[in-house]
Amino acid sequence: MHTDEIADYLASHYEGLIPVDAWGERSFFYNPEKRLPRGIYFATLKEKDGENDRASDLGREGVFRFNFGISRATYESVLGPKPSRPVAGGVVDTGHDFRRLNTLMPHPVYGWMSWVCILNPERGSFENLLPLLEESYALAVRKYEKRIRS
Repeated sequence: MHTDEIADYLASHYEGLIPVDAWGERSFFYNPEKRLPRGIYFATLKEKDGENDRASDLGREGVFRFNFGISRATYESVLGPKPSRPVAGGVVDTGHDFRRLNTLMPHPVYGWMSWVCILNPERGSFENLLPLLEESYALAVRKYEKRIRS
């Protein structure tokens, strides 16, 4: 799959998303009424390394990373215990090869927040992610509702 295919899927299956291109990534915020300055992060497509995020080596030709957050319980059922927060500029200590393609793994920087990632997912792998994406979207909706009520 390519980034545009994933972006198109997200736009057509999840209402209220606002795409924002910044920092070498395409971010998808849940903000249906645009009542928040940005909204609630739902997912990102990252196509280049950042200053504090180089573990995936996104400088390789055609390599991108798809990222999204899930619940702690789901994270732990799929990937095991959540890692500790890394030091500034570091990566989570999970033993994963964050350069590996088509494999669901912790986000190299935000795994401690129950974010997961996959580099260059093949169609079958992406389809296997759909229940996790549904959960991620539901989490974003709940966070949004909570924030606008505050």
